[in-house]
Amino acid sequence: MSDVPLYAVFGNPIAHSRSPQIHSGFAEQLGDAVRYDARLAPVDDFQGGWRAFVSEGGRGANVTVPFKQQAAVLADQLSDRARQAGAVNTLMVGDSGEVIGDNTDGAGLLLDLKRLEAPLADARILVLGAGGAVRGVLGPLLATGPSELVVANRTVEKATALAELFDAMGHIRGCGFEAIEGTFDLVINATSASLAGALPPLPEILFNEGALAYDMMYGATPTVFLQWAQRHGVRCVDGLGMLVGQAAESWYLWRGTRPDTTPVLEALRADLR
Repeated sequence: MSDVPLYAVFGNPIAHSRSPQIHSGFAEQLGDAVRYDARLAPVDDFQGGWRAFVSEGGRGANVTVPFKQQAAVLADQLSDRARQAGAVNTLMVGDSGEVIGDNTDGAGLLLDLKRLEAPLADARILVLGAGGAVRGVLGPLLATGPSELVVANRTVEKATALAELFDAMGHIRGCGFEAIEGTFDLVINATSASLAGALPPLPEILFNEGALAYDMMYGATPTVFLQWAQRHGVRCVDGLGMLVGQAAESWYLWRGTRPDTTPVLEALRADLR
């Protein structure tokens, strides 16, 4: 067993993951020697993969598709934000060997939005989609004190159920795409439509002056949603900064230090180009 602390990202598939590059960048920046692997776990045996990792001396891991719910079941303890999200993207081994599950997606999004000086407090925020990624970010978004947060989804029931789940935290409501009303200061696309090159059915008048359009997906070229938003003359940003931000939060949980996300984000962006 090596003295170098061992971390990893688990997923299936996993070869595409940027996490090893991100965490290597953090380690170099902070002068902290760690080993970080990408691990392909069997779809039907995530727990076995995790146990093998821990037996090698693994101290913590990021968890991506399709294992976030399985990671929540595996954990002996869940943070408040992991319970709120209903999913775990960060695991760590505690001092007594217990497995602790956390979710850093919302923190990663907020870190990036604050870097961008996005409108948050007293803003009208629209979130497109009602999947697991949305559930993980609604709590942190509501904690910034928007005047209203609207969750819009193709399946209305999913949007309204999510809104009801977070109703105690602030002004939030769910609706279908066709029921979106008014204009917004921040519009976040969290639908999978970007992956398919599709655009949710959105009203032509959607943005306030000075609004920000944010897509959780990222790529070498703007997503269809961001291309549409650009035609409406608003500032447009993809989700690469969220990816780096959630990784930085995981690093902090494991190592107790906070990396500067900017140089790592710039290096990733250059690679994408």
